Amino acid sequence: MTAEKLVKVATENGITTVTLDQPDKRNSLSLAMLQALSDVLTKLAGDNDTRVVVLAASGQVFCAGHDLNEVRDQFGDQNRQKCLFDLCSQVMQQLVNLPKPVIARVAGVATAAGCQLVASCDLAVAADTARFATPGVNIGLFCSTPMVALSRNVNRKHAMEMLLTGEMIGALRAEQIGLINKVVDEQALDDTVYRMAGVIAGKSSHTLKVGKAAFYQQLELNLTDAYDYTAQVMTDNLAAADAQEGIRAFLDKRNPEWSDC
Repeated sequence: MTAEKLVKVATENGITTVTLDQPDKRNSLSLAMLQALSDVLTKLAGDNDTRVVVLAASGQVFCAGHDLNEVRDQFGDQNRQKCLFDLCSQVMQQLVNLPKPVIARVAGVATAAGCQLVASCDLAVAADTARFATPGVNIGLFCSTPMVALSRNVNRKHAMEMLLTGEMIGALRAEQIGLINKVVDEQALDDTVYRMAGVIAGKSSHTLKVGKAAFYQQLELNLTDAYDYTAQVMTDNLAAADAQEGIRAFLDKRNPEWSDC
C-alpha cells in the first residue's frame, strides 16, 4: 500500500493535518505506516507553509499500537523486529524534534505505541469517549518504548500504574494525570483542536521553533545548567527580528507583523 493511502496530509491557514488512514487495521503502526509517517514528518520539518501540525486518525481507533500480525510474522527474526522498534522510536523523536508544534486530536482508543504517539505530541486534545492504555504486560510484551514517552508526560506512579496493570483509562483520567491537555465533547473536538491550532499559528514560527527546542532540551539538564542554557537561548532569541518587532508592537500597542525570522 502506498504512503498516500496510509497517511493523508492537508494544509489550510498554516495548519497541516496529518491523518492516519488505515481504520480497517486500527491505524496500527506497521513498518509501512511508520515509514509513511516518518516521510511526512521529514517533509513538514522544512515546509514553510506549515506553522502547526495536527495529528489525527480515521475511524473509531486513534491507533492500536504495533500491528501484532506483523510482529507475529517476524518471530525468530530479531533484525526485522529491531528495525520495527527503531523506526518507531525514530518517528516519536521526529515529533519531539519537529520545529513546529504538534497537537494530537484523539477520538477513540490509543493503546501501546498509539498511546506513545499521543504522549510524543506537544499537546493533546481528546474526545470524552477516548481511552488510553499501555497494555503490553497483558500479552507478555512490556510497553518499554511507549514507557519512554509516557514517563516524560506523567509522574512515575501514574506511569507505572498504566504500565503494570495494562488497564484502560478514560479521557478524564488521562487529563488528570497530564497525558492530555483537554477533554471535550466529541462534537466539539474539531472546534477545540483547530481553535488551539489557530491561536498558535498566529505566533512567530521562528519563536515557536526556538521555544519548542529549548523546552525539550532544558528538561534533560540539571537546574543550574537549565538556567544557563535558557539564558543563552533568550539572549539569542532577543537578537531575532521577530522578538524585536514583538516588543516594539507591544510597547506601541499594535499587532506585531511577523517576518518569521
